[in-house]
Amino acid sequence: MINLSLLLAGCISANPQGVVQKIARESGLISEKFDTDPFPITSWHRITPPVVSLRVYIEGDGFAWKNRFTPSDNPTPRNPVGLMLAAADSHANVLYLARPCQFIGPPLPASCRANIWTSERFSPAVIEAMNAAVERTVARYPGVKIDLIGYSGGGNIAALLAARRSDVRSLRTVAGNLDVAYVNALHHVTPMPNAANAIESVPALRTLPQIHFSGGEDTTVPPAVARHFQQAIGGECTRVETIDGMAHGSDWAAIWPQLLTYQLPDC
Repeated sequence: MINLSLLLAGCISANPQGVVQKIARESGLISEKFDTDPFPITSWHRITPPVVSLRVYIEGDGFAWKNRFTPSDNPTPRNPVGLMLAAADSHANVLYLARPCQFIGPPLPASCRANIWTSERFSPAVIEAMNAAVERTVARYPGVKIDLIGYSGGGNIAALLAARRSDVRSLRTVAGNLDVAYVNALHHVTPMPNAANAIESVPALRTLPQIHFSGGEDTTVPPAVARHFQQAIGGECTRVETIDGMAHGSDWAAIWPQLLTYQLPDC
């Protein structure tokens, strides 16, 4: 069985926990774990009250597969692009959410089974847990507005959260997997019938200002995915940008401050 997560797993470090600690320390991010039901979610944040707006970053699929046939023992990303994007953001209030069971252990709790980061990584239970982590944070800051940012598979989750929440004012994705079925078919990989799919929520997203960045050299989630999503959503609120020279696991953080200056659609 071929799985897309294998394609999404970067590998820049044999010691991802050490990399993360360094990134967090240098960018002033503080760690926190949410024991959401049924699995834990690790986060880092940098908050400076008063909190009027909060940028919420969602990580990609991580190290899901050791090889084409063998799931990994721990989904912690070897190339935590989502975390590096959050670290590169100078906004006063930033929250980074890892995906379920990333940056946990060893050992992992019993609820962290391999299906959570492989075939069920976009399941309703995963989306509920991610939303619960967001909810626990924003409950501390009544009236706060959220700007959602998702990398790779985290782009799918960011869009799904934007569709269900009333406190989201914008959406950005980087190499975002905005149509799970489309991308799986593109790579001729196993379908995921239980996956919640952002493109199925486009009616709820049509009036939300959003930008979707794709890498011109990305063969994992190529620019056609964002264009496909833009066509499905219609209207004037969705902007897509292809960044020349960038591949899926490139150093997006190096150019992220510049990309954050791209204007959201006025809709």
